Amino acid sequence: MINQKVTSILVSLFLFLGVMRVDAQCGQTNTAFASGEDIRYDLYLNLGFFNARAGRGSLTVTEANYRGKDAYKMVMLFNTSGLAGNLYTVNDTLTSFIDKDLRPLLFTKEAFEGKDYSVERQSYTYEGGKVKIRAFRTWNGKEQFDEVLSTDQCTYDYLSVLPYIRNLDYTGMKPGENFHIRFIAGRKPVNMYVNYQGVSSVKAGNGKKYEVINLTMTILDDAFTNQKEALKASLTNDKNRIPVIIDTSLRIGSIRAVLRDVSGTRHP
Repeated sequence: MINQKVTSILVSLFLFLGVMRVDAQCGQTNTAFASGEDIRYDLYLNLGFFNARAGRGSLTVTEANYRGKDAYKMVMLFNTSGLAGNLYTVNDTLTSFIDKDLRPLLFTKEAFEGKDYSVERQSYTYEGGKVKIRAFRTWNGKEQFDEVLSTDQCTYDYLSVLPYIRNLDYTGMKPGENFHIRFIAGRKPVNMYVNYQGVSSVKAGNGKKYEVINLTMTILDDAFTNQKEALKASLTNDKNRIPVIIDTSLRIGSIRAVLRDVSGTRHP
């Protein structure tokens, strides 16, 4: 009996590790979104001493061709305006190409935040059970790094993590339970945990109430002052899993995106 239990545990561990390895097809089946999805957001800036509506944001998905492969192109925009924009400028463009198995292919981020301008780029290639990631960043015109990383685990960036969490199965989960993935922070892969925080009801910027799945993302990297809740998201508790609220950390505060309008959803 004991040997059977040990064997069962080892098999379970092997299967878990296999799911996370590149050579075990770490992609997902997409059931949550489709090309043509267009989500619009109101932005709220929190700088501690200032917390108010700050501008507009968007998240769009379109069909794309990336180096001869069918792919999705996702673009997220954050743009502050008015008084908030005068206090602290946020003008960010995040772009991610992912294949139809939802694996990242290319991520770029162009960011004006405060008085700083940065460009970040991560390109992914999959071969022989490994994923190679070329990570590049400039900060105010000066190169910070340009390195090639190699790992045998599925690894996601700031934007490709969204389609990943939208397609996870949260059925039967209890608050505090989580999924583990690898996340690329700058020039190194780090551990990330998608923490299930239960279901609640929230009111969006369009006046509608949505039942949402609440998630926090723990990123074990010193670059994040609040590693436990480095990112937060609330997804509609339906087949579309639309991000209703997204909280993102900034260097001196945070920015919250709240759903204002959505079109082109996969499910009615």
